[in-house]
Amino acid sequence: MNNLTGKIIGGCRIVSKIGHGGMGAVYKAHHLALDIPVAIKILQPLSATEGAEERFLREARIAARLRHPHIIGVHDVGCEKGLHYIIMEYIEGRDLLSIIKETGGIKPDEAVRIAIEVLEALQFAMENGIVHRDIKPENILLEKGRVKLADLGLARIDGDPSLTQSNTVLGSPHYVAPEQAENPGAADCRSDIYSLGCTLYHMMAGNVPYQGSTPVEIILNHIRLRHLFCIW
Repeated sequence: MNNLTGKIIGGCRIVSKIGHGGMGAVYKAHHLALDIPVAIKILQPLSATEGAEERFLREARIAARLRHPHIIGVHDVGCEKGLHYIIMEYIEGRDLLSIIKETGGIKPDEAVRIAIEVLEALQFAMENGIVHRDIKPENILLEKGRVKLADLGLARIDGDPSLTQSNTVLGSPHYVAPEQAENPGAADCRSDIYSLGCTLYHMMAGNVPYQGSTPVEIILNHIRLRHLFCIW
């Protein structure tokens, strides 16, 4: 994707790149009509990932349904100049992973407070029939200490199996629930709580609960522990 700094997309002037992932990149921008800073997520060229356009639009629609103090809000979605975009609330803060890396861990009382605010967001999502499926420190932002849950790219509406493919693991290996690793369509609100538990461990211990040399090995460690508890 070419450098978009200075370009106007969706009525927003791109200021700088914030980050990027497998689906696309996120930029800080200025909304010209509203005169406010926003974040704009722009999808990689559609040919790069099969089903990417559908998943991208799905993320926007799901996020737009979730108006909550601890969930990043969506202002608009569209396609312009061949680029699909989502215009979102801009957070003047940092993601939890960068804080853990810098500090080596978070004090238990603060870690629990953060987890409670994430749980409030997840409860609201659950009440609206939505499972996040990718709870991890990178997707938890802190703005003046206040939690904002981000990235609904893997979220699923209850009863809708679309975008869940066989032989495809959704979620992040260090935090994924065993049942979600085995069958993404089986994930429910309990899977999100499991992932939050792994995140809480990471916050307090300063390292992830399961190690491995490959993503598969890490996932198998999650699954082995589940079987161990079943035996005991």
